[in-house]
Amino acid sequence: MASLTNAKRLVIKIGSALLVDRSTGALRKDWLQGLAQDVAWLKKAGTQVVLVSSGSIALGRGVLNLPGTDLALEQSQAAAAVGQIRLARAYEEAMDPHGITTAQVLVTLEDSRDRRRYLNSRATLEQLMSLGALPIVNENDTVATDEIRFGDNDRLAAQIAATIGADQLVLLSDVDGFYSANPAEDASAKRYDVIDTITPEIEAQAGDAGSGLSKGGMKTKLMAAKTATAAGCAMVICHGSATRPLHALEQGANATWFTATLDPQAARKRWISAMKPLGTITLDAGAVRALSNGNSLLPAGVQAITGDFGRGDPVAIADPDGRQLGLGLCRYTAKETQIIKGHQSHAIETLLGYPGRAALIHRDDMAL
Repeated sequence: MASLTNAKRLVIKIGSALLVDRSTGALRKDWLQGLAQDVAWLKKAGTQVVLVSSGSIALGRGVLNLPGTDLALEQSQAAAAVGQIRLARAYEEAMDPHGITTAQVLVTLEDSRDRRRYLNSRATLEQLMSLGALPIVNENDTVATDEIRFGDNDRLAAQIAATIGADQLVLLSDVDGFYSANPAEDASAKRYDVIDTITPEIEAQAGDAGSGLSKGGMKTKLMAAKTATAAGCAMVICHGSATRPLHALEQGANATWFTATLDPQAARKRWISAMKPLGTITLDAGAVRALSNGNSLLPAGVQAITGDFGRGDPVAIADPDGRQLGLGLCRYTAKETQIIKGHQSHAIETLLGYPGRAALIHRDDMAL
């Protein structure tokens, strides 16, 4: 199917069962070192990589001598707090020999649902990748009760993939793909190589395949596939137990690919264009030309604004004659935009009293 080295941006989700030994609760260091080799190989090929890693609760429960059974909510949160610092250190130690700088990014599902927080997390991830760092994302398990209850780092990975406009999402799991039935219970179960459309029949075949340490089953993986493919990102489910799991996938290991019908940028623009604008930003002729050349909108090019919008809200973009050019997600509130309009970006901090982003609407947040 698709080649990993052809991806411009790749998100890799790592399940707890791969990182943590089920019987001892210890980190599987040899496996993590193999993953580090794969990441180095991909980055050398020019692919930007983001990891979404489970494992903090699984690691922490062993340190705190908590049982291997289901934990109470407060126990899970305590285990996450202890395990997260160990998980971050383990990734740093594994990646350092390859000259890869790691960055910890703790998020919740709300960070992708709230537009203001979505823009902030997206800007941070973009900056980290531009600096050559490896973002390692995890749900903030100490506060995100929904994730602890439902274990949907699969969906989190899909939302991260959609947020950064990734080409591909790899779910490294303890299963080697999507089956017509649970292969552990049904010998006639068949694995799909490629799924182009997630039909009701496919959805009905998704059973719960949790392993105890990781709570995510096939249902959450199918939900992840829906999110990723709708955002123009192909997704693959594969077994991650190989010493170098991504290299094994590239060499043809068993897997199920979910295809995307749009490229990430087109999917993102369609998402933005479907929003209802909460205001209008009118540009001068110079800014209109800049946008037509693919540039971001800077405050200096704004003539007037109307409406009451917050950071991350959709606004209409109009030319000097009032003709709507498209929509965009504004990085400033209506009040802030009113203050900084017509001014150079370097004056933003003086005008507002606090530093801000140079672009009013980033080019990736526009649908023209």
